[in-house]
Amino acid sequence: MTIAAEERASNATADVRVISHWIDGAERASTSGRTAPVYNPATGAVQAEVSLADQAEIDEAIASAQRGFEVWSQYSIAKRLTVLFAFRELLNARKKELAAILTSEHGKVLSDAMGEILRGQEVVELACGFPSLLKGAYSENVSTGIDVYSLKQPLGVVGIISPFNFPAMVPMWFFPIALAAGNAVVVKPSEKDPSASLWIANLWREAGLPAGAFTVLQGDKLAVDGLLNSPVVQSISFVGSTPIAQYIYETASRNGKRVQALGGAKNHMLVLPDADLDLVADQAVNAGYGAAGERCMAISVVLAVEPVADELIGKIQERIARLRIGNGAAEAEPDMGPLITGAHRDKVSSYVDIAEADGADIVVDGRGFTVEGHEDGFFFGPTLLDNVPLSSRAYTEEIFGPVLSIVRIESFQEGVELINSGQFGNGTAIFTNDGGAARRFQNEIQVGMIGINVPIPVPVAYHSFGGWKQSLFGDAKAYGVHGFDFFTREKAITSRWLDPATHGGINLGFPQNT
Repeated sequence: MTIAAEERASNATADVRVISHWIDGAERASTSGRTAPVYNPATGAVQAEVSLADQAEIDEAIASAQRGFEVWSQYSIAKRLTVLFAFRELLNARKKELAAILTSEHGKVLSDAMGEILRGQEVVELACGFPSLLKGAYSENVSTGIDVYSLKQPLGVVGIISPFNFPAMVPMWFFPIALAAGNAVVVKPSEKDPSASLWIANLWREAGLPAGAFTVLQGDKLAVDGLLNSPVVQSISFVGSTPIAQYIYETASRNGKRVQALGGAKNHMLVLPDADLDLVADQAVNAGYGAAGERCMAISVVLAVEPVADELIGKIQERIARLRIGNGAAEAEPDMGPLITGAHRDKVSSYVDIAEADGADIVVDGRGFTVEGHEDGFFFGPTLLDNVPLSSRAYTEEIFGPVLSIVRIESFQEGVELINSGQFGNGTAIFTNDGGAARRFQNEIQVGMIGINVPIPVPVAYHSFGGWKQSLFGDAKAYGVHGFDFFTREKAITSRWLDPATHGGINLGFPQNT
């Protein structure tokens, strides 16, 4: 389906359901008169329209969140814990409902949707242990009769701007910790798959979260700018492409907000000649084609140290031939589903065109791929490129689709230099049986998340997620200790209770410790 056909389909679906905001603890119908289509990627059909907020609705959502903060921040730690644990139990019991929503709007297969939820749930469970991470410090008698101690307090209203590829997990990287710390949250989901956030909002209501503490603002750039420019919103958490991450960072920080803006990636896998090539082939296929390549931690380039490239390519080809592509909600679950929209499918296809024009060899071509019975779906077949020139945009830019490029190199050092010379620094991996090489790699590579014989090294919740260079803007990574530091601010109190019998008298000099 072309972009023009998508627009015609949108205009012809006035009777589809309209996805609304969540304000003051309930769904709130929009009066803006603006909507955007939400597709079923497997069929290409418009299944809903999502409301796009106007300025009045943006202001209303933020004001509601501020009122929610004033209530929620005053809950005792014990009472907040009760709500967090209730949410965790509800999520665990009903996660299949959420997985079905993710598959219907994003297109990923159900097992992948469930995996997304489980990784997000890890952060919910981390947040359930928040009291020990919000403790301050106390120093007694630092000077005669004087004590110094610190408090960690919430920021206020915080904004979360979520990408389309992980509509449940990415918000869960942020909102459990933000809420545990006593903040109120405004989530701006992607307009491509907006329903997951509404489902989560309803779960928070069932768990006992007060109205306004979790708000969902549907919208486009107008809603994003509303959050970035509001004097009420104290911080912004974002995951998406590098150009937008940079815009978010520059705009929000200029307005005095804390910012964690996670950008794009071009993740390389370095394969040394001593590696187990069957393991490498399995993991390259898993990391390159899982979720149709719509992951910021997907492997998109395999650096094969010769003489292994030909053998490795053959093994990857064998595995691609066995992949089943189809509707992610099908009873016989496929391995890979469609891309998110027809426009994105065409963009991915254009990068394969670029690679071919630049002289790359198309080993497996996913262009023009269709699924029987779903001919209008946004499918793109697994694609394998060889001899991709380093000057090609297909090598230097993020494709965000099921396209795996092989680059043949001569040495470990050449691989390290190639990875370090790139503009991104999100994730990378090395496959080897040489512990010394692996140790050199982890020390020399200029990337934020590194896998050793692990292709997608997404840290567990009690560590933190984030890259280097053009993959992260701001000083704080997502979740872990970074998350608790980001969503709180510290007060230092210097206290003296005077003994009525011994007053200090007047002294205009700078205070000194005695």
